[in-house]
Amino acid sequence: MAKSSVLRSFKHRNFRILYPANALSNIGTWTQRVAQDWLVLQLTHNDAASLGLVTAIQFLPAMLLSLYGGLLADRFNKRKLLLLTNLGAGLSSVVLGVLVVTNCVELWHVFALALLLGIFTAIDSPIRVSFTSELVGKDDLANAVSLNSANFNVGRLVGPALSGYLIYYFGTGPSFLLNTATYAVMVVTLLVIRDEDLHITAKPMRANKLSEAFSYVGSRRDLLLVMLTVFFTTTFGLNFQIFIALMATHEFGMGPDQFGTLGSILAVGSLSGALMAARLEKHRTTKNILRGATLFGLLVMASAYLPSAVMYGVMLPLMGATVLLTLISANTYVQSNTDSALRGRVMGIYLMIFMGGTPIGSPLIGFLAGQYGIRATILFCGVVVVLAALVLRNLFRDVKPINK
Repeated sequence: MAKSSVLRSFKHRNFRILYPANALSNIGTWTQRVAQDWLVLQLTHNDAASLGLVTAIQFLPAMLLSLYGGLLADRFNKRKLLLLTNLGAGLSSVVLGVLVVTNCVELWHVFALALLLGIFTAIDSPIRVSFTSELVGKDDLANAVSLNSANFNVGRLVGPALSGYLIYYFGTGPSFLLNTATYAVMVVTLLVIRDEDLHITAKPMRANKLSEAFSYVGSRRDLLLVMLTVFFTTTFGLNFQIFIALMATHEFGMGPDQFGTLGSILAVGSLSGALMAARLEKHRTTKNILRGATLFGLLVMASAYLPSAVMYGVMLPLMGATVLLTLISANTYVQSNTDSALRGRVMGIYLMIFMGGTPIGSPLIGFLAGQYGIRATILFCGVVVVLAALVLRNLFRDVKPINK
């Protein structure tokens, strides 16, 4: 397979085996996310604040545990760690599914199990991300990151629509049970991954410390710039779950099947962005990451006052493609330009910033949407993303692009 091939990462056996399992897992994840949002809206009679709160609770552990997930990734066997995190996440899904199917679910159950899922996800994410380099090696890392992002967005394309129809015909319970089944597939797949085929350039060291990663990032202004850009982009702009749910119910009067379809329409653009990223590996620079964040913020602002569901649906793929291209570039930039011995911990910091802003942004967005309406809230979020990108460009204008 030619080195320039968009699919060259598939020459690695372990990547080839894990990829379809990841695809199923991503579909299951998005199926559960849509069902969880709809379940909260059902239990609270469309309360925006509760929807923001459950999202915050699920992502709160990312602020606290992503760092330790990265530390574990640099200290222990990543494959074995992923086995444990998938077993734990699957447990939270099956419990919630059973509660819904048996008509025993209450709002506090959703909050508690969202927190449990968030704990396992926060630990899992930096391990999973840093495991990619071991699956394919450094030369194919950028390609693998793009393919994984495309995979993730296939899940985002299929999952919301599938969940919408499952909810319409059977209620929310089957969506949670479906996600449980995908975790089981992932566990079996991880068991057949061969350690001897992994590309391990730095052996796990029990003495690794988090402080080393913070010192390293603090000395790298390019990494600081990328991480701060990602923080504002994701905290205020990457809230499609809340934006779409409230636009669908409050502004356009949609049912669960149409709500799920909007999520899939968004994923069309996100998947396109991921596929474009696989072809634009040489363009992943700090300057282009800032440009992407600025354009995304402008598109979010433009989406705020679109008058119809059709026009909103047309805008979603544009926003999805722009933000995915930007975030894939940021993710790959950080991984590719970080010392391999520190990669797990640095990615823990990155993911803490990537997901850790959600507990801040989600309740704020839920509150603002309840007080001022979802359209004014979306406009505010877009303005914040644009202003942040412009300010960061000025503060870090001495940073020169690096692309190894």
